[in-house]
Amino acid sequence: MSFASDDDLTTIRVDQFLAHPPAKVWRALTEPELIAQWLMPGDFRLEVGHRYTMTSVPRPGTGFSGAVGAEVQAFERERMLRVHWADADPGSSVDWTITWTLEPEGRGTRLFLVHEGFDPDDPAQRMAHKIMGGGWRSHVMRALEAALDRL
Repeated sequence: MSFASDDDLTTIRVDQFLAHPPAKVWRALTEPELIAQWLMPGDFRLEVGHRYTMTSVPRPGTGFSGAVGAEVQAFERERMLRVHWADADPGSSVDWTITWTLEPEGRGTRLFLVHEGFDPDDPAQRMAHKIMGGGWRSHVMRALEAALDRL
């Protein structure tokens, strides 16, 4: 079950139980061929400071060009991964931090996502918050679970 608090327009929070051990969830979060299955293709490498690009479908109403310039900011193996996302379009106001935290729970993993940095004064950012909040909780989590089931 996903937990959502819509009060904070600067942050999306997701709390999801996955019936897979943390080591398996970690692989899905950090192996480029697996990331491509549930999020976006890109040249991710688990190394602080590594910059990479991910591509997806452009969303003009939200100011998203379809390309994310990302950078690994921090990680603790099988516990936490923090990345910075910026739209590859230099005119975009997208400047977000995505933090994944994994906690063992029974035979599975409690996965927490914190996606922060939305500007509630920017109409495109408010729309992105709304769309991405629903997307993280539904489409992305289902795609992640499907990728884990295939491992």
